[in-house]
Amino acid sequence: MTWENVINIEKEKPYYKFLKDEIDKRYENTRVFPEKKNIFNAFSLTKLDNLKVVILGQDPYHGFGQAQGLAFSTPKNIKNPPSMVNILKEINDDLGKKSVCEDGDLTPWAKQGVLLLNTILTVQESLAKSHHNLGWETFTDNIIKFISDNKENVIFILWGSPAISKSKLIDKKKHHILTAPHPSPLSSYRGFFGCKHFSKTNEILKSLGKEEITW
Repeated sequence: MTWENVINIEKEKPYYKFLKDEIDKRYENTRVFPEKKNIFNAFSLTKLDNLKVVILGQDPYHGFGQAQGLAFSTPKNIKNPPSMVNILKEINDDLGKKSVCEDGDLTPWAKQGVLLLNTILTVQESLAKSHHNLGWETFTDNIIKFISDNKENVIFILWGSPAISKSKLIDKKKHHILTAPHPSPLSSYRGFFGCKHFSKTNEILKSLGKEEITW
């Protein structure tokens, strides 16, 4: 089973057909991020059989050139958004060294088995959550349920209440869930700083005999 198989099953469902029609229209009539070819980038970079960690985001960055189909990640040439600045600070404080992704592009994490999944996969320019309730949430909930049902010992990292609410979709007997406030400047000081999710993830991976993530 590959992500392509899983996604193709979703594409046959009535909700997805409505979603696709709606998204196609919006790409034609408004400026939408990420580029259409990058909507499923997270699945292209993190193979299902190598899946170790899921980090859930909300919807893509809505500034020009920022979104690349990976939650929290931006291309190398873009200034790091505030949430990314805080993630990098926590890595430095937690691990005592700088991240391999100081430039904000989290592709190296994705290639090591970290699925960087937004719960909504597209957004209109300058309008956060503009593609809320079109069907993406159904799609990503089904992806989370698929992982929960078909994999074992995946580490789910859930930051902020919208992500934490997804824990109800995850079988806690089979998987590991780490939760903290969101890394945005509005909430990072309420417990994101000091959560040590990066070292905790690697401790779990080590205990499972899996290769640790180079954060």
